[in-house]
Amino acid sequence: MNPDAELPRLLLVEDDPTSRAYLAAALQALPARVELAAGMEEALTLAGRGRHRAWLLDANLPDGSGARLLRRLRELDRDTPALCHTADPDPATLAALRDQGFDQIIGKPIEPGALREAVRRHLPAAVPLRVAEQPLRWDDAAATRALNGERAHVDTLRGLFLAELPQARARIHQALADGRHDQAHAELHKLRASCGFVGAGQLAARVRALAQDPGSTAALTAFDAAVEDLLEP
Repeated sequence: MNPDAELPRLLLVEDDPTSRAYLAAALQALPARVELAAGMEEALTLAGRGRHRAWLLDANLPDGSGARLLRRLRELDRDTPALCHTADPDPATLAALRDQGFDQIIGKPIEPGALREAVRRHLPAAVPLRVAEQPLRWDDAAATRALNGERAHVDTLRGLFLAELPQARARIHQALADGRHDQAHAELHKLRASCGFVGAGQLAARVRALAQDPGSTAALTAFDAAVEDLLEP
């Protein structure tokens, strides 16, 4: 008997194969069976096989939108929590998604621990994590899965990432010093995306905190510390 068959089901809908692999890997520690779909029709087929504990829907899909998919899913179940993941930081877009019925909006790229925390509240509290959640300097498993199991690709990308990291930090510092928060936010958004692909979990969390509060000295100090930690030989 497959032990996963007794676990609560999660539906993850993401059309990009790399992002789908990364998000699925981030959810592996949860006591749940993650079912993957690349678009609306696949998602509806999976939802028709029984209730999910939560739906994680991409805002934009090749055969529709997250909001349109949510409307179709609500015809099957009116109570399942619906989370939307999107790379669009525009406040108007995020407000529209909430108005369309999503319980929570998750910005991409997202640090694995933050994703697990968002989903975990919808799972039975008595079931423990499959593995311990610990902050990771480098999340090798997530990075390798995000790149389809090619560890050599992870090593190559990390080398490029570390070579560019000092320049990225300098651009962020300069934009903040000049009061150009829009530019700083754009640079932080790009850096978070890179962190996701190379598994730089701790730095991704610090980048996210700084993006949320660009005027915070404490957030900037924590960001710098995470950068220095990665750059140390």
